[in-house]
Order: sequence, then structure tokens, then C-alpha cells
Amino acid sequence: MKRTHTLCLIGSLLAIPYAASAETKHNAAAVKAPAPVEAKRSSAVPAPEPKSKAVAKKDEPPKILAKDLFGKAKSAADLAPRAIGWYAKGCLSGAVHLADTGPNWQAMRLSRNRAWGHPKLIKLLQRLGAEAKQDGWNGLLVGDISQPRGGPMVSGHASHQVGLDADIWLTPMPDRVLTRKEREDIAATSMLDKTSLSVDPKVFTPAHVALIKRAASYSAVERVFVHPAIKKALCQAAGKDRAWLHKVRPIWGHYYHFHIRIGCPNGGCEAQPAVKDDDGCGAELTNWLKSVEASLKPKPKPKQEAEKKWVPPSERRRITMDQLPAECRMVIESPGTTPIATDAVATGTPGAAPATPVKK
Repeated sequence: MKRTHTLCLIGSLLAIPYAASAETKHNAAAVKAPAPVEAKRSSAVPAPEPKSKAVAKKDEPPKILAKDLFGKAKSAADLAPRAIGWYAKGCLSGAVHLADTGPNWQAMRLSRNRAWGHPKLIKLLQRLGAEAKQDGWNGLLVGDISQPRGGPMVSGHASHQVGLDADIWLTPMPDRVLTRKEREDIAATSMLDKTSLSVDPKVFTPAHVALIKRAASYSAVERVFVHPAIKKALCQAAGKDRAWLHKVRPIWGHYYHFHIRIGCPNGGCEAQPAVKDDDGCGAELTNWLKSVEASLKPKPKPKQEAEKKWVPPSERRRITMDQLPAECRMVIESPGTTPIATDAVATGTPGAAPATPVKK
């Protein structure tokens, strides 16, 4: 009995070091174990992130877009008249302002200050306005031409940058002078019927055909842009005299106005390719009308809405000065000409909005 008690006592004494060793190992393992994720999120202090290239760009001055500079110009550059560059990538020096009101025209959307153009274009518009009376028009409602120094616009057109483009409304000019407010608010008249594939004969008349034909007949005019449905109507109404039709080009939009473009009048502007000699009333027009018809069909909605991603603005809207012809810097930095006094706008009674109005 005494022997057994003695052996048990010795065993107990020998077990003590092993227990202590095991406890030490357990505590050490507990110290080395990572903290719980949630505890780490709440208590850990994030290390400062290294500066990436994207962050570094924030310190660089933002690029100044050409449209912002040209859009602020209030008067023409005091330089010789010149169209510089390309219709959709250039500028204009020595521009002439079309008076707000003339004997055969009235300028629209005066707040835009876009009634400036190359002297040759301004003379052509004045001539067209006078000769349009032979076609049954009181005169012309003139839309956008160019900014005082041309260049990219803050909104609207991609072209109209070199003072060689002009928009003529297909809405007949009234026999009175519109007020400034009316010129801002009156909506243009769409020439299309409900299908958008043909013109509405109630609004698109032989007088419209005659006016567009007259504009296309001028030797200085190289292009007249219209909606494909209007081109179709012109092809049907032209008869045997079709020599002018090849200049009339179908394009998107342009259902409430037509767009005149004259050729490059000086060195330093880029000429456009010559148009084909055919009347353009065949396969080309058919394909345009098919494209218009396809665009009118409702597009099926995707089963699951895709994640909306940021889409950068069109590159044509983000042109900087170094992307324009070098002379455009001189144009934008040149002193301005003395603003031309526009004709006084008479006060009149606002007229009724035309049928099928299009606010443009």
C-alpha cells in the first residue's frame, strides 16, 4: 500500500512539467493566431495608399477644350477673311455677321451668336433670300451659320466650324418682323409624315422643291444636306431637269431645315471630295430609307439590365487647341473686330406655332 502511494506521488510530480509545457505551447499558439476579420476591419488603421498615376493626374491642370474658347468669342478675329482647316475641325478669321433682320431674311436663335460666316457665304445667303421671292417665299429664316471665330461649338453641330455651312429653315418666313423672343421660341416645322419615310404634302410644297433646287444650282454650293425622305420627294418632283440633284445629299436629321455648304474659297482650308455625277435617287437613297426605317423599330429590352457604364464624350467634342490647325491659335488670340450693330427687332404679336413643331 505504501509502495503504491509512493508511485502515484512520483507520477504526479513527473506530470507537472509536461502540463506546463503544453500550456505554454497553447498560449503561444493563441498569440500567433490572426485576429478575427471583423476585429481587423474595425480596429486596424489603413496604411496610406501610394500615389497612383490616376491620382497624380489630379495635380495636372485640366485641358482647356477648344469649344470653350471659341464659344466665348463675341466678335470676329480682326484678320483677313479665311476659312482654316476642315469643316468639322477648323476655325474662321475675318468673319462677317449676317444682320439679324434684312430685306429678305430673318436670323433665328439670336442668343446663340452663330450668324457669322465667310464673306462669300454671307453674300450667297443674301442672294438666295432675294431670289427666293421668285419661288413664292417672303424671305428666309436663317438658322446656325458659325460662331464669330468658327471653331468647335459647345453644343449642336460637329461641322459649321469654318464659316462655310449654313442652315435654312423650311418654315416659310412670315410677312412681318419676328420679335427677339419669337425667334428663340418659335418651333421649326417638320416636313415628314407620320411614317418619317415620306414628306407630308400638306407642308412640303413645290415652293420647297424650287428653293432647294435654286440653292443647289449655285456654282459655289457643293453640298445641300436634307433628310432622306426629302431627297426622295425631290427625286420624284425633279422631272427631266436632274442636273442639280447630285449635290443634294441625304443625311440624318435635317427634316425641318436644309444645310448649304460652299466649297473652300481660299488656301488653308481642306476641300471635300467631289460628289458623284448621278442623281443619287437609286440604290444610295434606297439604303438610306432602309436605315431610317430600321432606326424607327423599337429595340427589344434586354432580359437583365446591363450595368450602366460611364461613356466618355465624343472625341470630336473634346478637341483641344493643339489638335486644330496652328493658325487657329492666332485666330482665338487676335483682337476682336468692332461688333456690327444688328437691325432693330420690331415688336409684334407672337404668332401661332406651326404644325408639327420641332424645337431646335
